[in-house]
Amino acid sequence: MLVQLRQYKHEEVQFDDNRTTGESQTEDAVNPESEDYFGKDMDELDIETWDTIEYEDDPIERRSVTIDGVTAVSVPKEPTDADDPDLPGQTIQLRMGGGIENIAQAEIVEVQDLEVEEEEAEGKASQDDEPYGKESMDEEP
Repeated sequence: MLVQLRQYKHEEVQFDDNRTTGESQTEDAVNPESEDYFGKDMDELDIETWDTIEYEDDPIERRSVTIDGVTAVSVPKEPTDADDPDLPGQTIQLRMGGGIENIAQAEIVEVQDLEVEEEEAEGKASQDDEPYGKESMDEEP
């Protein structure tokens, strides 16, 4: 299966020698242009990126995680030690061929079983001659 998650963590504050305590970080200081910093555009690098978002009036970081080869997805009944009540999400357990991997502070976005062949859906669909409680628009109640 292919599993897509969102994972959250507290914002990591970056300090440098040119700042004083209490001085706010500017966008340029925290997020310099990737070409200036790495010498390459971010799209050319195969790395994980965290986006800063607002959650309950506090900045936190979020990233998308896509994992292939998952055989089962579960959520522990009780919170784990890794769960942080100040962040969205909870621990998600992914079972793969090599064992179980725990992803802390995550939310499930989508799970796809790529092995299933598409078949015609079973069940009864509404037919034009069976309105199932709907009245014609031309008739007044």
